[in-house]
Amino acid sequence: MKPTDTSPFKTRYSQNLRLMLALIATLPVAFVVAKGGMLAGLGLIGLPFVFFYLYLLFTYPIIGIYSYVVAGFGVSGILRYVSGLPLGLSVDGILIITWVAVAVHKTEEYDFQILKNGLVIAFAIWMGYNLLQLFNPEARSRVAWFYAMRGVALYPLLSAPLVMLLVRSPREVDIFFILWFGLSICGALNGIKQQHFGVDRFEQAWLDAGAGTQHLLFGKLRVFSFYSDAGQFGVSQGHALVAAGVMALRKGISLPRKAFYAITAVLCLYGMMISGTRGALAVPGIGFFMYFVMSKNFKIVVLGIIIGIGAFSVLKFTSIGQGIYAINRMRTALDPNDPSLQVRLANQRKLSNYLASRPFGGGVGSAGNWGLRFSPGSFLAETPTDSWYVKIWAEEGIVGLWLHLIILFYIAGHSGYYIWYMEDSELRQKMMAIWGGLWGIYLASYGNGVLGQIPTGSLLNVGMAIMFLTPHLSPQAKTND
Repeated sequence: MKPTDTSPFKTRYSQNLRLMLALIATLPVAFVVAKGGMLAGLGLIGLPFVFFYLYLLFTYPIIGIYSYVVAGFGVSGILRYVSGLPLGLSVDGILIITWVAVAVHKTEEYDFQILKNGLVIAFAIWMGYNLLQLFNPEARSRVAWFYAMRGVALYPLLSAPLVMLLVRSPREVDIFFILWFGLSICGALNGIKQQHFGVDRFEQAWLDAGAGTQHLLFGKLRVFSFYSDAGQFGVSQGHALVAAGVMALRKGISLPRKAFYAITAVLCLYGMMISGTRGALAVPGIGFFMYFVMSKNFKIVVLGIIIGIGAFSVLKFTSIGQGIYAINRMRTALDPNDPSLQVRLANQRKLSNYLASRPFGGGVGSAGNWGLRFSPGSFLAETPTDSWYVKIWAEEGIVGLWLHLIILFYIAGHSGYYIWYMEDSELRQKMMAIWGGLWGIYLASYGNGVLGQIPTGSLLNVGMAIMFLTPHLSPQAKTND
């Protein structure tokens, strides 16, 4: 056996060679940083991780669905810290690349017949109507249409069929819930940090840039965590509260899982309260009620009604907890003379006059932030919509609003039909958790424009598709479509 050369010269030569190779390897990064800045350098360093992610995605396309959920939570928060990154289109990229991964995946055969169902057809019809909006003579900007229609119509059409192709068993549904609840816990903890220790310098810069007008009321911070705003944070926390609370009520599950669900529910309840989002109250209010109805337990339904009436009475007719800002803020949601409500009603009256002669609305992207960006000074851009349904009405007209509502209630009714006839099981409990949260978001979207925003929109799209998969995930469910 040839002896190993361990002389000091050989060792020193080896060390110098490694050092030289390391320096050579850093030259491309240094060059990119010099030419394109620090972000470009970080992008180059991140390339190996991107390639590894793509390898995993093309090997296991289901990762694309999980990435879609995670991106919905992370994009808004990251943009506060790193400006200049094209993260706004990251959701689009994830969905499109996942479709490519499905198309080229050779080791798996997908049952595309499963896509012949009412949900996919409904989303295709809605996307078709939004495509026709390109020819709306009232539309001011096709660029605004591109940006706005993504959350309104494109993401549902791209994501729901992917879920139906890739989710094969309750195990994938479990991973969806773990991601949802885990990220919601992180959101709640970050919100608690903001509430008790203040915002960091990046968040403060975001507030100073204009967001403070909506998030600092009477010297109190409306907590927003890493979400797009306090409204989305509060409603999303209420959404997770309903789903986790329903899951925690399931009998027969292990103690660690029950504890995980209960902790999620408690933290998200607190997160919802400190957001100062009054419309978020609707999410647990209607969400738990619909769960009680679906549970087929008359005693629970009566108990839920009593609890709901009690909570409403405390907020409406007493001053209990008035010194607590979160409770005081929620109480104003029940005041018909609240100045904020009166402003919203006045705006809706103005919109009603404007839209009376415009049955197809003013064009997708003509209202809200996209309107202010691409058609500033126009009537719709300068008139706040506040509500998701009012936004659809303003941009797509009374025709679009009715079509949208028909689709939403068809989805809820069709899913509820299957869940109602499922045998009692853990899977049925999961479907009830999704279904109850769905109704909560429907109602909350009247006061907040959250239904098409991330992460709520992402969670709804995945959840709707999972509910339509009920006959395939549970052999006990009725299968006549």
